[in-house]
Amino acid sequence: MQRATMRDVAALADVSIKTVSRVINKEKYISETISRRVNEAIQRLNYRHNLAASQLRAGVNSSAVGVILVDISNPFSAAVHRAVEDVFRETGIAVFLASTDEEADREKAAVHAFSKRRVDGFVIMPASHDQGYLLSEIAAGTHVVIIDRPPAYLNVDFVVSENRKGARLGVDHLIRHGHRRIGFIGDWPTVASSQLRLAGYEDALAAAEIERDPRIILQGFADAAAVQQATENLLAADAGITALFVAQNALCAPAMRAVFARGKRKEIAIVGFDGFDGADLIEPGLTVIAQDPTLIGRTAGELLLRRMNGENPEPTGQMLDTHLIVRGSGEIPGPFRVKDASLA
Repeated sequence: MQRATMRDVAALADVSIKTVSRVINKEKYISETISRRVNEAIQRLNYRHNLAASQLRAGVNSSAVGVILVDISNPFSAAVHRAVEDVFRETGIAVFLASTDEEADREKAAVHAFSKRRVDGFVIMPASHDQGYLLSEIAAGTHVVIIDRPPAYLNVDFVVSENRKGARLGVDHLIRHGHRRIGFIGDWPTVASSQLRLAGYEDALAAAEIERDPRIILQGFADAAAVQQATENLLAADAGITALFVAQNALCAPAMRAVFARGKRKEIAIVGFDGFDGADLIEPGLTVIAQDPTLIGRTAGELLLRRMNGENPEPTGQMLDTHLIVRGSGEIPGPFRVKDASLA
């Protein structure tokens, strides 16, 4: 579908193109009646003002895509961004970047800001729980690829890791090393990937006939200090915990600090879902379920580029494998023998 132009808005509102421009730029001395007529036409046509075109000299390539991630300071997000950027580097297409800090309003504001610059597509790691608001962007000709978390109320391409399967693999690993009382340290429970990782944790417990105990499941933290304090409190309150599954990379370091602070470095086994730079250098090294953020970003970028080049197959969902990296922390033996029938 072709995007509406300023000329289309002017025709529908029965005003000049100059008047439409003056309304968009909020210039003075425009009557309320004219302003209302123009804005109604803008809404009816789902018009997006080409801010980039108004700022660039004629002849300059203004093609661009927007990458919207939860936190660009997170190494996972940084690797995703770099991979998307590498896909578009040779095409002359600019890559804009924004972080949302898990705030849906910031996500929508970034989409709006990039749309004003007439980006041709988005790669979005959603903070919102309903991406239906993007339907108007798609109707206007913008392409969308969702990453890390499955899209909600939107049928578009998406690229995610096997979160549930990966979490089960990590918890199975702890169970096979003799652990039955395994704490869960997770991201906000409203985040789709966090929900899937908790489900994987529960799958592993159920398969080993271990009762789920909500008292040792912790989710949602304001910052790293809160993670460390909550983990220390958990270990102090429940001496039976012999292992932790830490279900998000940013939570791993503070959870490990809590274990080390209690002098349990070689007693509490830990498996993380992803880790952090240097996680292989500490003693013991952090055993992780690893995603491939570079592959996620490259796959998403290539999907988006194909869409922008006019390929229009049905939207696809790509589930990328995770794998276990053994480094020592997840292999600390628990009190139960692996050969026990319930642990086989």
